[in-house]
Amino acid sequence: MNRSEFSNARILVVGGAGFVGSNLVREILQQNPREIVIIDNLLSSDATNIPSDKRVRFVFGSITDDRILANLSEDLDYAFHLACYHGNQSSIADPFADHENNTLTSLKLFDRLSGLKNLKKIVYAAAACAVAKKTYDAPSATTEDQPVSLYHDSPYSVSKIIGELYGNYYSQRYQLPIVKARFSNVYGPREILGAGQWRGTVHTVWRNVTPTFIWRSLNGEALPLDNGGNTSRDFIYVQDMARGLMACALKGEAGGVYNLATGKETTILELANIINEYTGNKTPLELIPARDWDRSGKRFASTEKAERELGFNAQVDIKEGLHRTVEWTRANAEIIRRSIAKHAKMMSQRAV
Repeated sequence: MNRSEFSNARILVVGGAGFVGSNLVREILQQNPREIVIIDNLLSSDATNIPSDKRVRFVFGSITDDRILANLSEDLDYAFHLACYHGNQSSIADPFADHENNTLTSLKLFDRLSGLKNLKKIVYAAAACAVAKKTYDAPSATTEDQPVSLYHDSPYSVSKIIGELYGNYYSQRYQLPIVKARFSNVYGPREILGAGQWRGTVHTVWRNVTPTFIWRSLNGEALPLDNGGNTSRDFIYVQDMARGLMACALKGEAGGVYNLATGKETTILELANIINEYTGNKTPLELIPARDWDRSGKRFASTEKAERELGFNAQVDIKEGLHRTVEWTRANAEIIRRSIAKHAKMMSQRAV
């Protein structure tokens, strides 16, 4: 992929201190941009993820802040909107916080950027889970033209769809050059358990399945498998995701939508077994009931459109990606431990 267009570019990354955002920033820095502006309120991210580089400027706060919006440069070349209220369980616990940090962020950012004359592309982090068919039977690949249901499992899923709808509106009405990148399940280095502020549930710490399993496995704990581990996901390594986002910015069709995925299905049971193999954890797996809110079952995404139009293919397979992530977690165990510990009191109160 030709990334030369990022050279000497001024780029905005909303949510750039987060797991995906910080990996994206590091990838773009290799292309010698003029400036990367990170805007992040550190609600679910960690300042240690921000690269120490003179080309990176960090603005602490929410993109919903009118002062921050007003101070955005008028000559941005690219923008990436990765801010969100992480994730499904937190949104169920506090739908209003989800609205503030998912829906309003998209509306206010799109409205502000629609007035920029030189913006080449804005990439919005959409969610494949919001459009995937709900099934526990053999799934078919979720395509970009998948019908969208009006019934959703969480406010997070609702707000991600609303973000796409607002993107479509501003694309049609104001010719905002937006590309919607539908994320599959991203994993990899810099996903710090407990990053950010307490958000009402223990899932402030135990968020995505991969970092949770790796941490517990390294500590010799049983990995919990809801529904017997029969659930499946399309797991994509974060460096591949960063490459895909860059491809969306450079090659994506304005107004278009693309799956960023591997096109491969991995069950949670398979994930757990691979992780335990790499950590040497001998503790038996724990079988627990299915989550009462989650009807998503099995899913993976079609990669045909992204391959055809963006030239994008995921390069890191699940075993190699998990091996790298286990090693990163070992090396950064103290940072993760401190991040988890700051929520210990709130988690103990929730458990009572």
